Amino acid sequence: MKDSPYCPVFPFGNGHIQTIYPVLFRKIPSLVYTRERITTADDDFLDLDWSTPGNNRLAIVSHGLEGNSTRTYVKAMVQALNHGGWDALAWNYRSCSGEPNRQLRSYHNGATDDLARVIDHARKKGKYKEIALVGFSLGGNLTLVHLGRDRVDPIVKKAVVFSVPCDLAASAEALEKPSNRLYMKRFLVLLHRKIKEKMAIMPHALDDKGYDRIKTFRQFDDRYTAPIHGFKDARDYWEKCSSLQFIPKIDRPCLIINALNDPFLPQECFPIAQAGQNPNITLKLPKSGGHVGFVSFKGRYWSEDQAVWFLNRPG
Repeated sequence: MKDSPYCPVFPFGNGHIQTIYPVLFRKIPSLVYTRERITTADDDFLDLDWSTPGNNRLAIVSHGLEGNSTRTYVKAMVQALNHGGWDALAWNYRSCSGEPNRQLRSYHNGATDDLARVIDHARKKGKYKEIALVGFSLGGNLTLVHLGRDRVDPIVKKAVVFSVPCDLAASAEALEKPSNRLYMKRFLVLLHRKIKEKMAIMPHALDDKGYDRIKTFRQFDDRYTAPIHGFKDARDYWEKCSSLQFIPKIDRPCLIINALNDPFLPQECFPIAQAGQNPNITLKLPKSGGHVGFVSFKGRYWSEDQAVWFLNRPG
């Protein structure tokens, strides 16, 4: 697998087409997971989906906001990793595996304790000589925050992340633009479902009265994410959980790929200065690719080839 630039075919130079096409039209050959449930320190659970052809290296894949292990981009990456010599573990964040979690808390951009729990569980199996991390969007931000802020298990050797909202405030504001209204509406509908599921088991802990007036991430995070997870407000949450500030501190090889035409990412999410301070960071900013797009009609998508290339290269 070689390094290569991304060159989209017409009309896939458009960021919105790149973003939407894989969601609606990409088909992935059958992938059979083996599911495992593990517990957390606060008596909650995480559902892990394994695809293990029998390699001695493991890649842990973290999905995006309101995603899960069955999303097309996750399954395609898992298959590419398997073909590239890696076992893969696609984990589901709290309440993302098809069942509400037990605690009031959920997942968010800075909830790296759950990622650390998954890494620790995988290490203790004793099967793998090294672990790599692969993250998309929110999962990419989570990965970078963990690598740059936390004490990281030495078994983690490399990471690859895509379409990362490194500056959460700037990305949230970008999604308020009229051109992004459909994305914002979809996210809020999916998040509302989670709120209603949690209300069914914790009716006195939260409510959705007036939810129809929520139109932005700022409003949602002010009302739900921040108070539930111990932040003052949305701004406090975004400031503390944006990966931009942690990129210079990452101490192992990491590839960051953000497309310049990603409709979710404004200029603040292209960490050129931060990557320049850290020789461990390889930053790629292709002109096209959209958000978790990088469409190709030659089998695997470019993003999958890039992940396998980076994880398999020496050093």
